[in-house]
Amino acid sequence: MTANPGLPATAWHRALFDGTFRAVTRTLPVIAPATGAVIDTVGEAGRDDVEQAVTVARAAQREWAAQTYDKRVAVLLRAARLLEEDPDRLGSWLVDEAGSGRGKAEFEVGLVTTELQESAALASHPYGEVLRSAKPRFSIARRVPVGVVGVISPFNFPGILSMRSVAPALALGNAVILKPDPRTPISGGLSLAALLREAGLPDGLLHVLPGGGDVGAAIVAHPGIPCLSFTGSTAAGRTIAEAAGPLLKKVHLELGGNNALLVLPDADVQAAASAGAWGSFLHQGQICMTTGRHLVHSSRAEEYLAALVHKAEKIPVGDPADPANALGPIIDVRQRDRIHGLVTDSVRSGATLLTGGEYTDLFYRPTVLADVGPETPVWKEEVFGPVAPVRTYDTVDEAIDIINASEYGLSVGILTSDAYRAFELADRIESGAVHINDQTVDDEAPIPFGGIKASGSGGRFGGATANLDTFTETQWVTVQSEIARYPF
Repeated sequence: MTANPGLPATAWHRALFDGTFRAVTRTLPVIAPATGAVIDTVGEAGRDDVEQAVTVARAAQREWAAQTYDKRVAVLLRAARLLEEDPDRLGSWLVDEAGSGRGKAEFEVGLVTTELQESAALASHPYGEVLRSAKPRFSIARRVPVGVVGVISPFNFPGILSMRSVAPALALGNAVILKPDPRTPISGGLSLAALLREAGLPDGLLHVLPGGGDVGAAIVAHPGIPCLSFTGSTAAGRTIAEAAGPLLKKVHLELGGNNALLVLPDADVQAAASAGAWGSFLHQGQICMTTGRHLVHSSRAEEYLAALVHKAEKIPVGDPADPANALGPIIDVRQRDRIHGLVTDSVRSGATLLTGGEYTDLFYRPTVLADVGPETPVWKEEVFGPVAPVRTYDTVDEAIDIINASEYGLSVGILTSDAYRAFELADRIESGAVHINDQTVDDEAPIPFGGIKASGSGGRFGGATANLDTFTETQWVTVQSEIARYPF
């Protein structure tokens, strides 16, 4: 789907979703970052829409939870099949609306499909255990739905970062109120709603409310939404945690990262540079797992930098509607200017710009910086752009200390010819994920994904155990054949 100044006749045009697409008076333009064209207009939600959604969702959820699990399985598997049959129904919007390269969009559609399939399997997963009791009774602990789950998702991987909460929450008998990022309301919400509706999801179980911070705040504050699933910046996560804490809600936060790639002196440098380029530049670096720090042994740094610069300079950047372009635009001017500010501030503070550091419109060139230190802005902060800062080290102990000095703890890659040695080093690294002989960007539906320190709080996303912990409560039930006798 390419930019259409006449605007397409989509189901969600000027509408929100509450089981059906409901037209509203407030609207939100959907802008393609590659061209600046308005490619659709969707409904914009307000606080009143949150209130209405909660009322409808709570009623629908009770009936949904009472159904046998196979009904939920059927909907999710049907949605997965529909997406497999027509991946462009989501992929085209990822290209136009989110600025995704074709390869990234195809990869993300695959993740969404897998998430639907894995969540369908979750619906039939054992949901309790029989407990021993000192009394003559049957004692069980079982998982029950939390009720209504509030999901707030970001712009960078909008399809999967919405669906990885929506699908398991629905599979486990909950209703969902989803607020996608207002820059990606279609690929992050409305197109997913259309998919699930076509797959047979009953009305009222999923609500998609595009909007700004006021809608997110209303979701966080509403007493009828006991569980919150948020993916976004650490700063926003702290605000949500502060607001939700006094309300005693279940809060699950997947936040930012400043992820390190450790290149040990025995690594294949050419292969390492390839992994490093992918980790830093994929989707213009707009990924929480992006390789934000390259840590290379001083004996291999010159070779690594030369290889990384060579790869960066050969990456085509432009409108992702053209399959020849591997990288697309930064999401908006504000984010582009933040990236460029961090790069220029870093050069002023002593870093050496080896390539990149320039842009045309929203297209930012892959950038490599050398001579960075612990206080260099691009090293210290999460850039969220196609920037690869490279720092050297002399000993492995020094490298581990540098990695752990970051406030973040999301993902780390270790590149070496001795994989078991790297496995032993993983014990010393403060990170939610460690990838040996791979870069930092990776995720799969069956694994419990998340970070530590400033990269996450409240549990994990994905995997049967993590999803049960996130989207259900534990209920203890005892049964005995006769009324218990007491001395009163």
